[in-house]
Amino acid sequence: MTDRFDVVVVGGGIVGLATARALQIARPGIAIALLEKEPALAAHQTGRNSGVLHSGLYYRPGSLKARLCVEGRRRMLAFCEEEGLPVRISGKLVVAVSDAEIARLEGLCERGAANGVEGIGRLGPSGIADHEPHAAGVAGLWVPSTGVVDFGGVARRLGQILADRGASILTGCEVDRIETRSGGVVVGAGERTIAARALVNAAGLHADRVAAMSGVDPPVRIVPFRGEYHVLSAQAAGLVGGLIYPVPDPRFPFLGVHFTRRIDGSVEVGPNAVLALGREHYRGTRADWAGLTEVLGYRGFRRLAARHAVPGLGEMLRSRSRALYAREARRLVPAIRSGDLDRGGSGIRAQAVFPNGQLADDFVIAGEGPLIHVLSAPSPAATAALVIGEHLAGLVILRLDGGSD
Repeated sequence: MTDRFDVVVVGGGIVGLATARALQIARPGIAIALLEKEPALAAHQTGRNSGVLHSGLYYRPGSLKARLCVEGRRRMLAFCEEEGLPVRISGKLVVAVSDAEIARLEGLCERGAANGVEGIGRLGPSGIADHEPHAAGVAGLWVPSTGVVDFGGVARRLGQILADRGASILTGCEVDRIETRSGGVVVGAGERTIAARALVNAAGLHADRVAAMSGVDPPVRIVPFRGEYHVLSAQAAGLVGGLIYPVPDPRFPFLGVHFTRRIDGSVEVGPNAVLALGREHYRGTRADWAGLTEVLGYRGFRRLAARHAVPGLGEMLRSRSRALYAREARRLVPAIRSGDLDRGGSGIRAQAVFPNGQLADDFVIAGEGPLIHVLSAPSPAATAALVIGEHLAGLVILRLDGGSD
């Protein structure tokens, strides 16, 4: 038997859920099936991040990330308040620890202003101490609009709203075949077959594989990087009041170790970024050697690795040494000691990489016929999820109405 819907969404993370909700709002009564291979929603990137509600400071002006982040933050904040979900707007301190970083700090300030981030303040050493007494640096930026939420909780609430309004939320339902046909698409998941007029692939860590399953040659491949967190001990947690970030180095692909006081009051340190031995290779789980072989065989990864071999080695060493991890953290908060760090959780970043070794630093959305593939949804995807969902829903509606994008 084949179940029939208007739209099938693959992936039960926050982007897929927000897209389904935006479709319900735009087209009341629309028949939606959301397929998630895990037994629960938000099992991967959505449920394993720091929960930072980003302001839009870092993103290239004019990029889709920049355009969606500021409005996405406002909408996510309103959603949390309406639904009674916890949120804390604590502000973020970005610290330059040397004179060499001041020019990059000024560049961040200009980017934030260009992106419409309000209230950014330049700080000297005394201003840094006013906001975070235990942080140290030669200059800083104060970004009052940054905060934290529980994105896993947001996702679960979206799932409940969807189900209450008639959507079919199918967990434990792993897609294993996709066939496009005249008038739509047929999706298989084990013994289940689902027909729909349009499909949204929001499968995150497996988005490129789902795209390939549908016959699309994706322009990027997912390379999984594991981010490993530590948590400040109860005795050291008072060293951090909110969020303390470094100035990003444009030579390196990832931000570096930083501090986040989470919605539950704990203080996370990290994450670092090391190549994961599989797309779901979290701390304490088995390596996926076939998945690693796939990554190593991809020329885009080999070119990326050659370009960033030195910082990549540093990340690997910090992954193995709490003392080295603490030394990196002390750049921002000098009082941190290795004994202050308790091992925390880990997450996998679905980093999209082009064949030339360049990282996809913006959203990558591809579509053909009834298919829409979200091939790259990097941070601030969780912050901007509600407006990303509206953007994707608009593309779906064009297809349902017989138009094109």
